[in-house]
Amino acid sequence: MAEPGRGLVLVVEDEAAIAEVIELYLRRDGFDVRIESDGEAALAAWRRLHPVAVVLDIGLPGRDGADVCRTMRAAGDWTPVLFVTARDDEVDRLLGLELGADDYITKPFSPRELAARVRAVLRRTAGGAPAAGEVLSVGVVRVDVGRRRAWAGETEVSLTSTEFDLLAQLFRRPGRVFERDELLSSVWGYQSAAGTRTVDVHIAQLRAKLGAASPIRTVRGVGYAADRD
Repeated sequence: MAEPGRGLVLVVEDEAAIAEVIELYLRRDGFDVRIESDGEAALAAWRRLHPVAVVLDIGLPGRDGADVCRTMRAAGDWTPVLFVTARDDEVDRLLGLELGADDYITKPFSPRELAARVRAVLRRTAGGAPAAGEVLSVGVVRVDVGRRRAWAGETEVSLTSTEFDLLAQLFRRPGRVFERDELLSSVWGYQSAAGTRTVDVHIAQLRAKLGAASPIRTVRGVGYAADRD
């Protein structure tokens, strides 16, 4: 049975049939849904309705999904964004995550999986009850779990909710090698072999933001670890 009162999800999709199926599955999960088919209308709805999450097609007519997300982030709004793309390539993935998207899914997709990903990203954003004063450090990088802040040396690093949770997961067991599907399950909250690529992209983003201070090591064919000095 659907849970009531989960909030409103803004779905921005110009293919009416796809938008209707997404709406059906999200409403089954207890969400209210607003559908828009172009970027300008999406931004107007975002400003007016304050959704809990946005499902955003990249390939919109006129103002595309990337520009919609960029406008939201420039305004300081970090509402969770899940990108939908018809192109399974590095450009869309990297563009989406560089703009601060929390996840992406490629067409054709299972509407059940999309709804699960929306639930998962909202769980991550809400978070649990962190241990008071829990600070994790590897090398010169440290993470304050309770305050959800991170530093590389003396410089604070701005991370998305997903990036922060991924870094904290690695830091809780320094030196331990985490497999990609394990990280996908523990950080994103779902399991999908096709989705493990999103782990690689977020790791790339973390490394770019942490720069030379990054302690993240790739274990070829396995996954990732945060190494001690």
